[in-house]
Amino acid sequence: MDLMLILGAGAVGKMTVGQELMKITDFRLFHNHMMIEPVLEIFGGFQGNLISRLREEIIEEFLKTDYQGMIFTYMMAFDFPSEWEYINDLADKFKATGGNIYYVELVADQAERLKRNRTENRLNNKASKRDIDISDDRLKYEDSHYRLESRDGEITFENYIKIDNTGLEARTAAEMIKEHFGLPDRSKRELMRRVKLVEVREEEIPELHRMQVESFMPLYEKYHDAGSPAIEPVERIKKRFDVPNRTYYFIMKDGARVGAINIGHNDANEKRVAYISPLFVLPQFQNRGIGYTAIMKAFELLPGVKCWKLETILQEQGNCHLYEKCGFVRVGEEKPVNEAMTLIDYERVADDH
Repeated sequence: MDLMLILGAGAVGKMTVGQELMKITDFRLFHNHMMIEPVLEIFGGFQGNLISRLREEIIEEFLKTDYQGMIFTYMMAFDFPSEWEYINDLADKFKATGGNIYYVELVADQAERLKRNRTENRLNNKASKRDIDISDDRLKYEDSHYRLESRDGEITFENYIKIDNTGLEARTAAEMIKEHFGLPDRSKRELMRRVKLVEVREEEIPELHRMQVESFMPLYEKYHDAGSPAIEPVERIKKRFDVPNRTYYFIMKDGARVGAINIGHNDANEKRVAYISPLFVLPQFQNRGIGYTAIMKAFELLPGVKCWKLETILQEQGNCHLYEKCGFVRVGEEKPVNEAMTLIDYERVADDH
């Protein structure tokens, strides 16, 4: 597992850059105040040993996950040998897993950091900074008592970049870091963790029906097709719910129902062929990769299936693109429904080789 160490003086933007970096990579952010603030809140004062123990526990557990890496922010006093020992010990934990260590040093002048010391994002995440007068003076004190910026050539680590982000947006700095180290784009793994398929219970059919109507109504208003799921009565869903070898699942994201999918076999004697019908995501959650993730989850639920089949609207190019991204290819003839709408079939055949 990799480690991304973001170093820099107070209010230089370590946390904010880390937040932006987390959006575009498979790294998770563990900023320094995530342990400091709870301890301050509970004990009413700084407890260094406790904060260190909690931090170590989090890191040890994180090393057991399958994330690409951790972003860790730290205000390092470069003139203290113990600080070098600490970051080297931390790096060794990640090196032991075969991971890479990336060092980022952010620098900005004090005037700029004093401005950032009162930004909304900083105060929302760091309650101990909300007394601005105290926080400003602490920042100035730290600057005068510790060397919080490295000297030229002092850091000799292989993967190191120093960025003066005085005039940079956090997103721009994050993109510079990503490009400099050649980090891969964020994968679908995060959604695969957060999205689950949970079987619909019979008493939940009315809610399923409500969600289906809400999801398909925009398409019905566009095409006015008589077979639209938007105008299906709840009895039709109950009938489909009772079909043997077919199962409805709610698509759950972070514990909330954001859509549904029905999968299974139309022929009880042919378990190598499965169908998806219907699949929908509520309008407010569309275009977030949830449909793609739900299909990938469906494949995992029925690993023995060799051929998946579904039907969609030719004119809805976004849907066609989604299914093609999932490995489906268009088959068969076009099936006109009315002057505005045509149905087409897609299949995904497993490659046994």
